[in-house]
Parts: sequence; structure tokens; C-alpha cells
Amino acid sequence: MTALALYVRGTSPVHRSPAGLKLLALAGLSVLLFAVPTVPVAAGALAAVLAVGVVAARLPVALLARQVRAVWVWLVALAVVTAIVGGVASAALVTLRLLALVLAAAVVTATSRVSELVAVVERLCAPLRLVGVRPARIGLLIALTLRFIPLVAERADRVREAQAARGGTVRGVRALVTLVVPLLVQVLQLAHTTAEALDARGADDDEARSGRMRG
Repeated sequence: MTALALYVRGTSPVHRSPAGLKLLALAGLSVLLFAVPTVPVAAGALAAVLAVGVVAARLPVALLARQVRAVWVWLVALAVVTAIVGGVASAALVTLRLLALVLAAAVVTATSRVSELVAVVERLCAPLRLVGVRPARIGLLIALTLRFIPLVAERADRVREAQAARGGTVRGVRALVTLVVPLLVQVLQLAHTTAEALDARGADDDEARSGRMRG
């Protein structure tokens, strides 16, 4: 999982910025893109995100490209459907907006350690203790989600490589099914193994153990 880790070591100003500030900026960008749904705003937001990621944070262009490649099928499908229903302008707006959000989230996770992001979430959820919610459980959920993202991507690459080694060149819906089905089986097995490991360590009884999932 180290080869596909979310965090990229660095000393840029973006890396040194507090995780809470970066999450706040991401939330503000999301609000802006949906509050002002225009193509110029979406295009400007995408350009700003790329500038922050490549210039300010000095992240590898290949890293951001992998984020786009992971969702390009869904972007194309959504753009086609939106173009048919609402026109080309609407399709361009949706595509630019989603690209900006995906890349912005990639910049945040690449410049912030999981432990820092989880700590911010737990602090934000602290008032929920009054209604019986345990912030440590929410933090554990966030940590597991962030840890699973690169692992699932790695499993998907393995499935594609195995299919290519067998001479598989299936395209279209059938290609999607041949990828999703084995990947889903592997993810369910991984989730079951993780649940057993957490139960064995008493994660449900001791909130402090959630810290072991951070890093």
C-alpha cells in the first residue's frame, strides 16, 4: 500500500498549512462551485486547483493524472448524459466542476497526513458526545476510508493486469462487469478480514485503539 499512499512527503507551504484550513478551503470551493454554477467559475476553480497542486504544493503531475484516470469513465458517462438532457454547456459545467473537486480533494489528501485529517474530524464531532455519538468511531471510519482508497485502486490494477495477461481485450459493458465483479469480491474479503482484525483487537470497546489506524 506504500506505493499508492495518499500522503506525499514535502515541505511546501501547502504541506505546512493546517489540515483544518485545507479542509475548510475544500468546503468553501464546493460551496462556490454549486452556488455559482457557471462554466467560467468552474474553469477558473480547476485552474486554481492545478496551480495550487502543481506549483504551490509541488505535487507530481502524474499523481494528479492518476486521480483523473481513476474517474474518467464516470466523467465521460456523466458528460454524455448531461449533454443529451441539458446541452453541451451543462455537460461542460458538470465535468469541470467534478474535475475541480476531485483534484482539490487529491491535493488535500496528498499534502495532509491521515492522522491530521482524522484529528480535525474528531474535533469537529466532539459536540456530538452530548447525544451519545463517539467521535473516535467517526475518526476510525474516516481513517479506514482513506486507507481503503489506495488499496482498492491497487486491487483494481491487479485485476486489469491479470485480465490483460490472459489476453482479455473485452470492451464495453462486459469489460466493466469483468472488472467490477472480481474487484467487489476482493473488497468484501478485505472488509471481512479488517472487521475480524478490529474485533480481535477490541476496537469496538476501546476508542484509543482507533489511533492505530492513523498515520
